[in-house]
Amino acid sequence: MFKTFKALTKQLKQEFEVYRLVLKHPQTPWMAKFFLGLAVGYLLLPFDLIPDFIPVLGQLDDVIIIPVLLYLALLFIPKAVIQSCREQVRQVYSAN
Repeated sequence: MFKTFKALTKQLKQEFEVYRLVLKHPQTPWMAKFFLGLAVGYLLLPFDLIPDFIPVLGQLDDVIIIPVLLYLALLFIPKAVIQSCREQVRQVYSAN
């Protein structure tokens, strides 16, 4: 189980690095940057749109809103940009 958790952690770190590179890429449209910024901003907000003390909905808002914002951002990003950023991250992680 620990190996699975470690592999998942490594994969998440790589995905965050891909999104960071996508944000910096000059061919990334502003709309994609907007949705990625909203996702990161919502993740870092000290409060939620739906408070956590409301049963079920309070916990589900984070699980639903952030992936939807990421999905919307990925719709606007050209596939070539994502592939380029993934390849850069793969090269860095394979060198380690």
